[in-house]
Amino acid sequence: MGLLSNKTLDKTLKKSILEILESKIKGEILNKKFHKEFYSVDSSSYQIIPKIIIIPNNEEDIIKTIKIAKKFKTSVTVRGAGTGLVGSALNRGIIIDMKKFNSIKLNKKSVVVGSGTLKGKLDQVLDKNKKFFPPNPSIGSFCSIGGMLGNNSSGSRSIKYGSMIDNVSEITFIDGKGEKITLPKNKKIGKKIFKNIKLDKNKIPKTSKNSSGYRIDKITSEKNSHKIIIGSEGTLGIILSAKLDIIDKPKKRILFVIEYESIFEAAKNSLEINKTGPSTLEFIDKNTLKQIKFNFSKNAKCLLFVEYDEKIEKSEKELRIKNSGKIIQKLTTNQNMTKWWRYRDSSLHYSLKSIKKEKKIPHIIEDAAVPLEMVPRLFSILKKIEKKYKTEIISYGHIGNGNIHVRLIMEKKKIQTIKNIATQYFTEIIKNRGTISAEHGDGLARSEFVKQQYGEKNFQTFKKIKQQMDPNQILNPGKIISKKSTIVENLI
Repeated sequence: MGLLSNKTLDKTLKKSILEILESKIKGEILNKKFHKEFYSVDSSSYQIIPKIIIIPNNEEDIIKTIKIAKKFKTSVTVRGAGTGLVGSALNRGIIIDMKKFNSIKLNKKSVVVGSGTLKGKLDQVLDKNKKFFPPNPSIGSFCSIGGMLGNNSSGSRSIKYGSMIDNVSEITFIDGKGEKITLPKNKKIGKKIFKNIKLDKNKIPKTSKNSSGYRIDKITSEKNSHKIIIGSEGTLGIILSAKLDIIDKPKKRILFVIEYESIFEAAKNSLEINKTGPSTLEFIDKNTLKQIKFNFSKNAKCLLFVEYDEKIEKSEKELRIKNSGKIIQKLTTNQNMTKWWRYRDSSLHYSLKSIKKEKKIPHIIEDAAVPLEMVPRLFSILKKIEKKYKTEIISYGHIGNGNIHVRLIMEKKKIQTIKNIATQYFTEIIKNRGTISAEHGDGLARSEFVKQQYGEKNFQTFKKIKQQMDPNQILNPGKIISKKSTIVENLI
């Protein structure tokens, strides 16, 4: 970024950035200590105090903010509902809260949604119209559409319906130059993005879910250039709205809860069950079982949740042939299914309920995924880490996608040990063609491993695209393209 002009410099000497923003922005500007403290955290284990928080009224507020930030060489980081798990929405500069961008415009096969819209609100609107938007994070009611786009969120139904990147047809955003862009409508920008992509396919994770890095593997022409924004964590642009693809709600659903006496048996069996075409295939370990009021077998170690939303009778027959566990629940009513899905969606809460505060450590390695055939291998890797570092591991998640969420239980003070575990784990994940982040993004927790994940050629492409969309490097710096280690910095 070049030096300020004499004219601009004279002005900035007379006015602070706060004063200039207050004179230009129609939305709210928050600068009190308690405001900064509130926006200094999200749902991760990190804390960074920002300088200023802006709640824009309209897109002009955002454009003006970016241009002012450019003059003052200050970062701009967008924030949704604050439910992120890796510190993606934390930075020391300006935070833009998008909560006023909450419009919903429903069409027959799509819905145009403001980035600040909560997923729970969208679900209510769609449900009334017997429609359905598949991505469903476990905290879905409270997360924003913008946050879901930024992290390429997915949830339990992604085994059948894919992630956000598979269910969005258009995105409107403000780039790092303060320009409003709609992709893929803007063919000029789309062609330039596509032209910048130099892809090393051998370094792309072989997983059905992936939210690490920029998804350059999804850009096959300028016609799907909008996919570069999905999963970019606010580093390429501030999303205003998106056109989401919607479908009719399934007429029937059936849920099977299956008990196993061995995690490895469940992992192996999940590969067979996957062949029956479930809409969801989920896993929880014994730590969650302890909190569920049900008469499990004495030797029960884990559960699989298997749901179908079409060809119910045929699917059940195939499941009973493939299944090697014990079916303990067959559920067909919404009420009963909701009850058991609540157990699965609350896995983290239930798992950590009895763990002492000082034993809980950051969400660092919690979101890796591997190719389906490597799922048993993933549990073996975790077992070795557990033994080597004398820690306890809690696991649950989307086993049908090879995506297992992991929580380590050990003394939080052991900072170097935490980093050593992450380095060992991610190296193994990458070696087995997995991804370091399946649906939660890179953020502060994993950005330093992105280059190792993708290799030099793909990483240089990331830099080119970043330069194209944000030449002044002011949009959420330090995320995805990271110049230093952040994994154990700024921990609460």
